[in-house]
Order: sequence, then structure tokens, then C-alpha cells
Amino acid sequence: MAGSDIKTKAVVLRRTNYGEADRIINILTPEGKMAVMAKGVRKEKSKLAGGIEMFSLTQINLHQGKGKFAVLTGAKTEEFYQNLLSDFERMEVAAGLLKKISKVSEMIDNPEFFSIIVQALRVLNKGGNTALVQAWFYFNLAVLSGEQVNLYKDTNGKDLKQGKRYTWDGTEKALRPDTAGKISTDEIKMMRLFLNAELSLVMRVKQAEEMAGELFYVAKTLNQM
Repeated sequence: MAGSDIKTKAVVLRRTNYGEADRIINILTPEGKMAVMAKGVRKEKSKLAGGIEMFSLTQINLHQGKGKFAVLTGAKTEEFYQNLLSDFERMEVAAGLLKKISKVSEMIDNPEFFSIIVQALRVLNKGGNTALVQAWFYFNLAVLSGEQVNLYKDTNGKDLKQGKRYTWDGTEKALRPDTAGKISTDEIKMMRLFLNAELSLVMRVKQAEEMAGELFYVAKTLNQM
């Protein structure tokens, strides 16, 4: 709405130079994805520059005038995930998650997207297992995007059974009975936990990292949009 002021939290998805000193900042907020104009932010003495860094959680103030973009009027970093910058592998993983959620949020509007990206960045910054973080993130992103992920019935429509082994069917988004399958009751419990618990709790589960590789393989079949 023209003439309104907004105060919210944001994660920067992308920054694009505009004109001589401005930037267009693509951000994800609890209200959804938006593009805002940061005027004069590339000037040496800009007070906004420090608050729109990549890999950070920021408190921002916006003014929506009559123009196409809301204008950034204030930005203060609340959390800076600086450890990602000193670890190329983690930084690459984090960048991939930001790119993916940016693409999905262009087509689907879900306020929970903001929560899962912040959780993922926090845990990656603290040194959490990258495969496990990605598996949790992609499972949640898939369900929040409306994908049907069946963790209670197999591909034949029968209840999943204790002690039975399965293989993940990426086409059906369900588990297929397979005596040589790598997915057991433990992995199924973890996948269910993914969708019902915050990432910090998932990371505390014993043997979670041992299952991370297989769970990440399953997660990569999701979010194919």
C-alpha cells in the first residue's frame, strides 16, 4: 500500500547493483519474498550497507511509496552467520539453499519458508552436518510447497511395517518394499521427525548423522520444480 511503513525481519537472497550507488535487494521475510530499493547503499558512508549482508538475519524498515519498489529506510543485523564465510563448502551449501528457496517463493507464498531458511543458516553456521541440514530443509520445503510426501503407506498402499526394509521411489514420493533396501524403521522415524520438529532438535538425535547420507539422497528427489 502506497505511503505505508513496514518493519520486519529479512534474509537477503540476492543483491543487484542499480544506477551509480543504489542496489535492488531481493529479500525473504515472514510476509513473503519482495524486492526493495536500497538507495545510496554503495556509497562509502552509507548506514544501510552493514545491514544487508548475505548470510545474515536483519531487522529492516521499509517505506512503500508510489514507486515499483519499497525503499529501505533502516537495516540492523540481528544475526550474522560469519562462520559460513570461512568454510567454502558450508558457504556453497548455504548459497544453494538461498537460491532454491528464492525460486520456490516466486511461485508459492508460504510464511513458513522464512523460518526454515533461518533455521538452516543457523545450524550450518554452528557446524551442523551439511547433509542432514539439507535433508531436513528440502523435506520441509517440499511439504510447505504442497508436495505429497507419503511416510505412512508404501507404494502399494499398505501401512509401513516395523522391521521391514524399503527403497525410496522418487516418482511416487513414497517407500517401496525392498528386502535389500537401505531405509529401515530408523530412517522412517527420522523423516517423520523432520516434518514435526525444529532443526536444532533433529540435530540432537543420536545416530542422525549416520543416516544423513541416505536421507539426503531421498531429499534430493523432492522439490523438482
